[in-house]
Amino acid sequence: MSEHHVSHIPLDRTSPVIFKASVIIPVLNEAPHLQSRLLALQALREQGVELVVVDGGSQDGSPKLTKGLVDQCLVTERGRARQMNQGAAVARGTWLVFLHADTALTPAATQRLMTVIAADTPSWGRFNVRIIGQHPMLRVIAWMMNRRSCLTSIATGDQCILVHRELFNTINGYPEQPLMEDIELSRSLKSKMSAQCWPETVETSGRRWEQQGVWRTILLMWSLRWRYWRGASAEQLVKEYYECK
Repeated sequence: MSEHHVSHIPLDRTSPVIFKASVIIPVLNEAPHLQSRLLALQALREQGVELVVVDGGSQDGSPKLTKGLVDQCLVTERGRARQMNQGAAVARGTWLVFLHADTALTPAATQRLMTVIAADTPSWGRFNVRIIGQHPMLRVIAWMMNRRSCLTSIATGDQCILVHRELFNTINGYPEQPLMEDIELSRSLKSKMSAQCWPETVETSGRRWEQQGVWRTILLMWSLRWRYWRGASAEQLVKEYYECK
């Protein structure tokens, strides 16, 4: 994992305690939803889980909104993979939980999470995802994502990836590329062992799908994934990804 400039917001808890797990949340301009997401995770802190937010240079004051709600808040360069690696580097948990800012743990997923981290056997896995929104195709998309993931052991960030720190370190974390970083992480992890596909669901917002057009987004993502599989670079594809937004 490469070195980058990182600044810390003062910790709310500064003791060198080792946590059962660390939830790492990469953030970029998430002010409208960030506090509600963090409030929903406070019960985990009471059970020995650390919350780490890694901000990629938000312009909306997101880091200030984490005060009192997280154990660590970092401000670093933009880039989801880079942010998650920086979070993992400072996290004090035995398990690492990579949770997108627009994804929420359900009570069932939380219970499963606590059961998994109670064991110290290195492993990794992901949850089923449910996409919250009005368009009927969102349910179909989620079913396809979950099915494909179980068949291939390739997880997406929306599914909340849980990995034992020992296993994460053996593959040197996320590749710091601008797109498809979750695919590459999964490929590296599955070379060690297959993913556990937990049936409990996490819920992710479908607002970006609906704002950009569900069918348009489906075609875009399929096209990008196909071309990536065929050898196109993440640096090449990310330009088209953001041009189409």
